[in-house]
Amino acid sequence: MAAQDERIGTCIQMLQHIMEDSSIPRNIRRVADETRGVLLDSTKSVGLRAATSISMIDEISNDPNMPVHARTRIWELVSRLESIPLE
Repeated sequence: MAAQDERIGTCIQMLQHIMEDSSIPRNIRRVADETRGVLLDSTKSVGLRAATSISMIDEISNDPNMPVHARTRIWELVSRLESIPLE
C-alpha cells in the first residue's frame, strides 16, 4: 500500500508542475487541477482514483494546443498511473 501511495504522491507532484507551467494552455492546467483533486480524494480506493485520473487525462492528451513537452509529461503521468493495480 505504501508503494501505491508513493506513486500517487509522485503523480500529484507531476500534475502540480503541469499546473504551474504557464506555457501550457489554461484548459489543460484546469484538467490537471481537477485530476489532482481526484488523486487527493482519500475516500475512494487508490485503484479507482488512478483509473478515474487516467480517464480524465486521456481526454486532454490529444489536444492539438498542447506543447510537446507537456504531452511527454502527460504520457509519463499516465504510465505511472497505469502501474497502480485496480485492487
